[in-house]
Amino acid sequence: MSYGYPGQGPPPGGQWFPPEGSGYYQGFQQAPNAPYPQFQQWPTGAPTQSPLPGQIYTPPSPNWEGVRTYDPEPPSVGYALDGPPPPFMAVEASELRKAMKGIGTNESVLIAILSRLGPIEMEGVKTTYKAQHKRDLVRDVHSETSGKFRECLESLLRGPLDEDCQNVYQAIKGLGTKNSTLNDILLGRKNADMNAIKHRFHQIYHKSMEYEVKSDLSLKTERLFEMIMTASRRPETTPINHQEIEADVRTIAHATEGHDTDKFVICDIFAHRSEGQLRTIAQAYQHHHGRTLQQCISANFFGHMKDALLYMLQHAEDPAKLDADMIHDAIEGIGTRDAALIRRIVAIHWNPDRLHQCKAAYYHYYHRHLADAVRSETRGDYCKTLLACIGGTVTGVSIS
Repeated sequence: MSYGYPGQGPPPGGQWFPPEGSGYYQGFQQAPNAPYPQFQQWPTGAPTQSPLPGQIYTPPSPNWEGVRTYDPEPPSVGYALDGPPPPFMAVEASELRKAMKGIGTNESVLIAILSRLGPIEMEGVKTTYKAQHKRDLVRDVHSETSGKFRECLESLLRGPLDEDCQNVYQAIKGLGTKNSTLNDILLGRKNADMNAIKHRFHQIYHKSMEYEVKSDLSLKTERLFEMIMTASRRPETTPINHQEIEADVRTIAHATEGHDTDKFVICDIFAHRSEGQLRTIAQAYQHHHGRTLQQCISANFFGHMKDALLYMLQHAEDPAKLDADMIHDAIEGIGTRDAALIRRIVAIHWNPDRLHQCKAAYYHYYHRHLADAVRSETRGDYCKTLLACIGGTVTGVSIS
């Protein structure tokens, strides 16, 4: 059978065939250092997981005695609230100071260093710069740069956690709510990351993020985000239970029948199921009802709630395609939505595996390299910084 990713197997969310017998569930799971998408075999006799494309579900053996509790997922890199102290980054701190000292600024050095640091190293270079030079790196960069170039560098300097907090604050500040920003930051997150964002938001702004976000949303969407911000999703280690999947499919079907849609029961499923469970629910729904779950949501919801539910569903079914779509959305049409482009590329660049998958998906769906798309829509040092973040070639800048 031919699939859209040559030589890489079927795409997540691709065709699904219920095999004879029991257990007709398929799903998709990302894994580090693997082509996009990839295949994986579950251990023999392990609890039922969300199978991968091309696999036939095999129930665990009757004598399997596994652990029935599941450890919470650890936070992503840069989101640990009690991690070890950041490393001492003497060379990088000295190079950065040299690049901004005296008349003029060596922008190429700023780009080369700040675009290649991971979250922990970024904290290390900021503390080292302060210790060595008695100066604040963020303030120095701010005073030596301008425009979108400055915004991009400052997003990098904040690191993923503080950048998330900044984006949430900006999304709800003043009149109106930037719904797409809230979706980017708060949807599809690990429980540990969500808890870290809430904690850090309170540290920075001395306010409850949950209260501030809910106060800025309409009643029904407020309830959805309230569920999401409780950080009570099931972890990805949760086994797939056929009875639960079938019950959730029936609940969704019943809630969307007739004239009135019971929005809250669907929100509850989306906010609390693991992504593996959501993938399986989507495939089982299509099997039973002859249309996709995405079509069901699109037909029964509107506005921000529809966008949020579709975002969560696509994040579960194909997160790399979602990343590619979000970047394309920021640059397509007349004018570039620079704030969204910076936010999305900087967020993706912190995770090399996520970046690799996004670039592959972008090329597949939009028939051009991500670097070429960025280069065509941006200019100058701003362009060079984004290209450095995604590993593109930047003249005069060495990117490792």
